[in-house]
Amino acid sequence: MNYLVKNLDKVMGLFVDHVVLVVISLFLSVCIAVPIAAVISKFAKSQAPVIGTFGIIYTVPSLALFSFLIPVFGLGLKPAVIALILYSQMILVRNMVAGIKGIDPSIFEAAKGMGMDKWRIFRKITVPLALPVIIAGIRIAAISMIGTATIAAFINAGGLGKLIFEGIYQDNSGKIIAGTIAVIILAVTTEVSLRLLEWKVSLKTR
Repeated sequence: MNYLVKNLDKVMGLFVDHVVLVVISLFLSVCIAVPIAAVISKFAKSQAPVIGTFGIIYTVPSLALFSFLIPVFGLGLKPAVIALILYSQMILVRNMVAGIKGIDPSIFEAAKGMGMDKWRIFRKITVPLALPVIIAGIRIAAISMIGTATIAAFINAGGLGKLIFEGIYQDNSGKIIAGTIAVIILAVTTEVSLRLLEWKVSLKTR
């Protein structure tokens, strides 16, 4: 704790770097997952192979995936973001598909009967009704990213993992504890915030 108090500026700088890495990766992941989920939810036969492929990627150890990406993308932020996006797709796509499939088909039929086109149905009905499940997936993906982003410091992606690895290499328990506490605070804050958002959206949907 002494290191954390004495070096609060440094820890906060790495904390912000960690948040930026996670936010960028999560935003891009959601942008990629939404169209994939929208397409495969319409074609049942494609769901198993697509989600299964993402599931295989999810099981690959993070250091192995980082090592695989380094020869192509080098060190730094880029391979870390790509790895985080790949890891999150299984969680996001699976939850989005579950949310869409959980909507009563009669609601879509009623919307079509009212003359709504596919885009309006997706925007006005599919997304709002599936949103609680989608946010649950985003919450899980975000927590997973926070942990994996810590390991990304191994490839010079920055963040709080840098402080933890420095502590390990230098046998400095103060750095390890400070980095660990900061990661826990970030993870807990993210979990609580997104659970609260999920709860509010669920109430509104009901």
